[in-house]
Amino acid sequence: MTLNILFAAAAARWDDYEQPLRHALSDAGLADATLSTQLPPAEVDYIVYAPNSDLQDFTPYTRTKAVLNLWAGVEDIVTNPTLTQPLARMVDDGLTRGMVEWVTGHTLRHHLNTDLHVLHQDGIWRNDDVPPLARDRPVTVLGLGALGAACAQALCALGFPVTGWSRSQKSIEGITCLSGDAGLRTALSSAQIVILLLPRTPQTESLLNAETLSLMPPGAVILNPGRGTLIDDAALLAALDTGHVAHATLDTFRAEPLPQDHPYWAHPRVTVTPHIASTTRPASAARVIAENIRRGEAGEPFLHLVDRARGY
Repeated sequence: MTLNILFAAAAARWDDYEQPLRHALSDAGLADATLSTQLPPAEVDYIVYAPNSDLQDFTPYTRTKAVLNLWAGVEDIVTNPTLTQPLARMVDDGLTRGMVEWVTGHTLRHHLNTDLHVLHQDGIWRNDDVPPLARDRPVTVLGLGALGAACAQALCALGFPVTGWSRSQKSIEGITCLSGDAGLRTALSSAQIVILLLPRTPQTESLLNAETLSLMPPGAVILNPGRGTLIDDAALLAALDTGHVAHATLDTFRAEPLPQDHPYWAHPRVTVTPHIASTTRPASAARVIAENIRRGEAGEPFLHLVDRARGY
Protein backbone atom coordinates (compact mmCIF):
# COMPACT_ATOMS: atom_id res chain seq x y z
CA MET A 1 0.00 0.00 0.00
CA THR A 2 1.34 3.42 -0.97
CA LEU A 3 2.22 5.74 1.89
CA ASN A 4 0.29 8.98 1.28
CA ILE A 5 1.21 12.29 2.90
CA LEU A 6 -1.04 15.31 2.48
CA PHE A 7 0.51 18.76 2.73
CA ALA A 8 -2.25 21.02 4.07
CA ALA A 9 -1.11 24.62 4.51
CA ALA A 10 -1.33 27.97 2.74
CA ALA A 11 -0.47 27.53 -0.94
CA ALA A 12 2.70 29.63 -0.69
CA ARG A 13 4.18 27.23 1.85
CA TRP A 14 4.17 24.35 -0.64
CA ASP A 15 6.91 26.07 -2.63
CA ASP A 16 8.97 26.40 0.54
CA TYR A 17 8.45 22.88 1.85
CA GLU A 18 8.07 20.53 -1.10
CA GLN A 19 11.75 19.91 -1.82
CA PRO A 20 12.94 19.93 1.83
CA LEU A 21 10.21 17.40 2.67
CA ARG A 22 11.06 15.16 -0.27
CA HIS A 23 14.75 15.20 0.69
CA ALA A 24 13.97 14.52 4.36
CA LEU A 25 11.59 11.66 3.50
CA SER A 26 14.24 10.13 1.24
CA ASP A 27 16.87 10.39 3.97
CA ALA A 28 14.43 8.69 6.37
CA GLY A 29 13.98 5.76 3.97
CA LEU A 30 10.57 6.94 2.75
CA ALA A 31 11.46 8.01 -0.77
CA ASP A 32 8.54 6.03 -2.25
CA ALA A 33 5.94 7.97 -0.25
CA THR A 34 3.46 10.11 -2.16
CA LEU A 35 3.60 13.74 -1.03
CA SER A 36 0.90 16.00 -2.44
CA THR A 37 -1.45 18.89 -1.73
CA GLN A 38 -4.31 16.91 -3.28
CA LEU A 39 -5.15 13.40 -2.07
CA PRO A 40 -8.45 11.57 -1.47
CA PRO A 41 -9.14 11.98 2.27
CA ALA A 42 -9.79 8.28 2.83
CA GLU A 43 -6.32 7.44 1.45
CA VAL A 44 -4.25 9.87 3.53
CA ASP A 45 -1.84 8.34 6.07
CA TYR A 46 -0.32 11.55 7.47
CA ILE A 47 -1.27 15.21 7.29
CA VAL A 48 1.43 17.89 7.39
CA TYR A 49 -0.70 20.73 8.68
CA ALA A 50 -0.74 24.47 9.30
CA PRO A 51 -3.82 26.04 10.89
CA ASN A 52 -4.09 28.55 8.02
CA SER A 53 -4.99 25.63 5.75
CA ASP A 54 -8.43 25.27 4.20
CA LEU A 55 -8.65 21.84 5.83
CA GLN A 56 -10.85 22.21 8.89
CA ASP A 57 -12.89 18.99 8.89
CA PHE A 58 -10.80 15.90 9.71
CA THR A 59 -13.74 13.51 9.73
CA PRO A 60 -13.13 12.03 6.23
CA TYR A 61 -9.48 11.22 7.06
CA THR A 62 -10.26 7.80 8.46
CA ARG A 63 -6.88 6.25 7.58
CA THR A 64 -4.78 9.10 8.92
CA LYS A 65 -2.34 8.01 11.64
CA ALA A 66 -1.22 11.48 12.76
CA VAL A 67 -1.53 15.18 12.06
CA LEU A 68 1.91 16.82 12.12
CA ASN A 69 1.72 20.52 12.87
CA LEU A 70 4.10 22.87 11.05
CA TRP A 71 3.98 25.38 13.90
CA ALA A 72 4.89 25.17 17.56
CA GLY A 73 1.49 26.60 18.54
CA VAL A 74 -1.45 24.21 18.37
CA GLU A 75 -4.17 26.32 19.96
CA ASP A 76 -5.89 26.92 16.60
CA ILE A 77 -6.34 23.20 15.96
CA VAL A 78 -6.40 21.37 19.29
CA THR A 79 -9.99 22.36 20.03
CA ASN A 80 -11.28 21.24 16.62
CA PRO A 81 -13.99 18.67 17.49
CA THR A 82 -13.43 16.74 14.24
CA LEU A 83 -9.77 16.07 15.06
CA THR A 84 -9.58 12.59 16.55
CA GLN A 85 -6.18 11.65 15.13
CA PRO A 86 -2.97 12.09 17.20
CA LEU A 87 -1.59 15.62 16.90
CA ALA A 88 2.14 16.38 17.09
CA ARG A 89 3.45 19.88 17.62
CA MET A 90 6.54 21.20 15.85
CA VAL A 91 9.56 21.06 18.12
CA ASP A 92 12.49 21.94 15.89
CA ASP A 93 16.02 22.93 16.82
CA GLY A 94 15.93 25.76 14.27
CA LEU A 95 12.72 27.11 15.81
CA THR A 96 14.19 26.81 19.32
CA ARG A 97 17.48 28.46 18.38
CA GLY A 98 15.64 31.31 16.68
CA MET A 99 13.63 31.97 19.82
CA VAL A 100 16.69 31.79 22.05
CA GLU A 101 18.53 34.28 19.85
CA TRP A 102 15.60 36.74 19.78
CA VAL A 103 15.09 36.52 23.53
CA THR A 104 18.76 36.81 24.48
CA GLY A 105 19.27 39.62 21.97
CA HIS A 106 16.43 41.76 23.31
CA THR A 107 17.18 40.88 26.92
CA LEU A 108 20.75 42.11 26.47
CA ARG A 109 19.48 45.16 24.57
CA HIS A 110 17.39 46.24 27.54
CA HIS A 111 19.89 45.07 30.15
CA LEU A 112 22.67 47.17 28.56
CA ASN A 113 20.29 50.03 27.65
CA THR A 114 21.64 49.88 24.12
CA ASP A 115 18.88 52.14 22.80
CA LEU A 116 20.27 55.06 24.80
CA HIS A 117 23.33 55.16 22.59
CA VAL A 118 21.99 53.75 19.32
CA LEU A 119 19.17 56.31 19.23
CA HIS A 120 21.17 59.27 20.51
CA GLN A 121 24.20 59.81 18.29
CA ASP A 122 24.00 63.52 18.97
CA GLY A 123 27.42 64.47 20.35
CA ILE A 124 26.44 64.15 24.02
CA TRP A 125 28.81 61.98 26.09
CA ARG A 126 26.45 59.87 28.20
CA ASN A 127 28.67 57.88 30.53
CA ASP A 128 26.62 58.11 33.71
CA ASP A 129 24.34 55.17 32.92
CA VAL A 130 26.47 52.09 33.51
CA PRO A 131 24.36 48.91 33.55
CA PRO A 132 24.65 46.39 36.37
CA LEU A 133 26.23 43.04 35.71
CA ALA A 134 23.88 40.31 34.54
CA ARG A 135 24.08 38.66 37.96
CA ASP A 136 22.33 41.72 39.42
CA ARG A 137 19.46 41.78 36.88
CA PRO A 138 16.70 39.28 37.83
CA VAL A 139 14.83 37.85 34.86
CA THR A 140 11.57 35.91 34.89
CA VAL A 141 10.43 33.58 32.11
CA LEU A 142 6.71 32.81 32.15
CA GLY A 143 6.32 29.44 30.45
CA LEU A 144 8.79 26.58 30.74
CA GLY A 145 7.93 24.44 27.74
CA ALA A 146 10.57 23.58 25.15
CA LEU A 147 11.08 27.20 24.09
CA GLY A 148 10.80 28.75 27.56
CA ALA A 149 13.19 26.27 29.12
CA ALA A 150 15.76 26.81 26.35
CA CYS A 151 15.57 30.60 26.77
CA ALA A 152 15.78 30.38 30.55
CA GLN A 153 18.88 28.19 30.34
CA ALA A 154 20.55 30.49 27.80
CA LEU A 155 19.99 33.53 30.02
CA CYS A 156 21.21 31.60 33.05
CA ALA A 157 24.41 30.76 31.14
CA LEU A 158 24.95 34.49 30.59
CA GLY A 159 24.82 35.05 34.34
CA PHE A 160 21.29 36.33 34.85
CA PRO A 161 19.44 35.01 37.92
CA VAL A 162 16.46 33.39 36.21
CA THR A 163 13.09 32.52 37.71
CA GLY A 164 10.76 30.41 35.64
CA TRP A 165 7.01 30.05 36.15
CA SER A 166 4.67 27.46 34.67
CA ARG A 167 1.20 26.14 35.41
CA SER A 168 2.64 22.82 36.58
CA GLN A 169 5.81 22.58 38.65
CA LYS A 170 9.01 22.06 36.67
CA SER A 171 12.59 21.34 37.65
CA ILE A 172 15.39 22.85 35.51
CA GLU A 173 18.98 23.02 36.69
CA GLY A 174 20.05 26.55 37.51
CA ILE A 175 16.52 27.97 37.26
CA THR A 176 14.28 28.85 40.20
CA CYS A 177 11.07 27.12 39.12
CA LEU A 178 7.72 28.27 40.49
CA SER A 179 4.09 27.43 39.80
CA GLY A 180 0.61 28.37 40.94
CA ASP A 181 -0.87 31.76 41.82
CA ALA A 182 1.53 32.41 44.69
CA GLY A 183 4.45 31.43 42.49
CA LEU A 184 3.32 33.85 39.79
CA ARG A 185 3.21 36.72 42.27
CA THR A 186 6.72 35.87 43.48
CA ALA A 187 8.03 35.50 39.93
CA LEU A 188 6.70 38.89 38.86
CA SER A 189 7.55 40.82 42.01
CA SER A 190 11.28 40.21 41.65
CA ALA A 191 11.67 40.54 37.87
CA GLN A 192 13.35 43.45 36.15
CA ILE A 193 12.78 41.74 32.79
CA VAL A 194 9.75 39.50 32.16
CA ILE A 195 9.64 37.20 29.13
CA LEU A 196 6.32 35.68 28.04
CA LEU A 197 6.49 32.20 26.48
CA LEU A 198 3.24 30.63 27.60
CA PRO A 199 0.78 28.93 25.24
CA ARG A 200 -2.56 30.49 24.42
CA THR A 201 -5.15 28.82 26.62
CA PRO A 202 -8.21 30.05 28.55
CA GLN A 203 -6.04 30.02 31.69
CA THR A 204 -3.37 32.30 30.17
CA GLU A 205 -5.76 34.83 28.62
CA SER A 206 -4.64 38.33 29.75
CA LEU A 207 -2.29 36.85 32.33
CA LEU A 208 -0.54 40.21 32.37
CA ASN A 209 -3.30 42.59 33.39
CA ALA A 210 -3.62 45.63 35.63
CA GLU A 211 -3.29 43.52 38.78
CA THR A 212 -0.33 41.40 37.72
CA LEU A 213 1.48 44.31 36.05
CA SER A 214 1.29 46.19 39.36
CA LEU A 215 3.27 43.37 41.00
CA MET A 216 6.31 44.08 38.84
CA PRO A 217 9.01 46.45 40.12
CA PRO A 218 8.76 50.00 38.72
CA GLY A 219 10.82 50.29 35.56
CA ALA A 220 10.58 46.62 34.58
CA VAL A 221 10.70 45.56 30.94
CA ILE A 222 8.41 43.08 29.16
CA LEU A 223 9.31 40.89 26.18
CA ASN A 224 6.47 39.00 24.49
CA PRO A 225 7.49 36.55 21.79
CA GLY A 226 4.81 34.11 23.00
CA ARG A 227 1.18 34.93 22.31
CA GLY A 228 -0.60 38.27 21.94
CA THR A 229 -3.47 37.06 24.12
CA LEU A 230 -1.18 36.85 27.17
CA ILE A 231 -1.38 40.63 27.59
CA ASP A 232 -4.29 42.94 28.39
CA ASP A 233 -3.30 45.64 25.89
CA ALA A 234 -5.15 48.48 27.61
CA ALA A 235 -3.55 47.63 30.95
CA LEU A 236 -0.09 47.47 29.42
CA LEU A 237 -0.51 50.81 27.66
CA ALA A 238 -1.61 52.38 30.94
CA ALA A 239 1.43 50.94 32.75
CA LEU A 240 3.71 52.23 29.97
CA ASP A 241 2.13 55.69 30.13
CA THR A 242 2.87 55.98 33.85
CA GLY A 243 6.38 54.55 33.43
CA HIS A 244 5.66 51.64 35.77
CA VAL A 245 6.67 49.47 32.81
CA ALA A 246 9.71 51.08 31.22
CA HIS A 247 9.46 49.33 27.87
CA ALA A 248 7.68 46.50 26.08
CA THR A 249 9.21 44.68 23.13
CA LEU A 250 6.37 42.79 21.48
CA ASP A 251 6.52 40.20 18.72
CA THR A 252 3.01 38.73 18.92
CA PHE A 253 -0.37 40.43 18.96
CA ARG A 254 -4.08 39.70 19.17
CA ALA A 255 -4.50 40.85 15.55
CA GLU A 256 -1.75 40.21 13.02
CA PRO A 257 -0.47 42.01 11.10
CA LEU A 258 -0.75 44.66 13.79
CA PRO A 259 -3.14 47.34 12.43
CA GLN A 260 -1.39 50.52 11.34
CA ASP A 261 -3.47 52.63 13.72
CA HIS A 262 -2.72 50.49 16.79
CA PRO A 263 -1.27 52.63 19.62
CA TYR A 264 1.70 50.28 20.01
CA TRP A 265 3.22 51.59 16.78
CA ALA A 266 3.54 55.16 17.99
CA HIS A 267 4.24 54.56 21.67
CA PRO A 268 7.75 55.70 22.64
CA ARG A 269 8.11 52.84 25.12
CA VAL A 270 7.11 50.04 22.73
CA THR A 271 9.12 48.13 20.16
CA VAL A 272 7.13 46.12 17.63
CA THR A 273 8.68 43.21 15.77
CA PRO A 274 6.55 41.39 13.14
CA HIS A 275 6.20 37.89 14.65
CA ILE A 276 9.74 36.90 13.69
CA ALA A 277 11.08 35.69 17.04
CA SER A 278 10.70 32.03 16.18
CA THR A 279 10.00 31.06 12.60
CA THR A 280 9.84 27.50 11.34
CA ARG A 281 12.72 26.82 8.94
CA PRO A 282 11.65 24.42 6.16
CA ALA A 283 14.87 22.36 6.03
CA SER A 284 15.05 21.54 9.73
CA ALA A 285 11.26 21.30 10.18
CA ALA A 286 11.07 18.82 7.30
CA ARG A 287 13.49 16.52 9.12
CA VAL A 288 11.30 16.62 12.24
CA ILE A 289 8.23 15.72 10.19
CA ALA A 290 10.00 12.92 8.31
CA GLU A 291 11.29 11.44 11.56
CA ASN A 292 7.78 11.34 13.02
CA ILE A 293 6.45 9.62 9.90
CA ARG A 294 9.32 7.11 10.04
CA ARG A 295 8.48 6.43 13.67
CA GLY A 296 4.81 5.96 12.86
CA GLU A 297 5.60 3.47 10.11
CA ALA A 298 8.02 1.59 12.38
CA GLY A 299 5.46 1.33 15.18
CA GLU A 300 7.47 3.63 17.43
CA PRO A 301 5.89 6.37 19.58
CA PHE A 302 5.40 9.73 17.89
CA LEU A 303 7.46 12.64 19.16
CA HIS A 304 5.91 15.74 20.76
CA LEU A 305 2.31 14.57 20.91
CA VAL A 306 -0.11 17.15 22.25
CA ASP A 307 -1.80 16.48 25.57
CA ARG A 308 -5.44 16.99 24.60
CA ALA A 309 -6.59 17.18 28.22
CA ARG A 310 -4.34 20.18 28.83
CA GLY A 311 -4.85 21.71 25.41
CA TYR A 312 -1.16 21.93 24.48
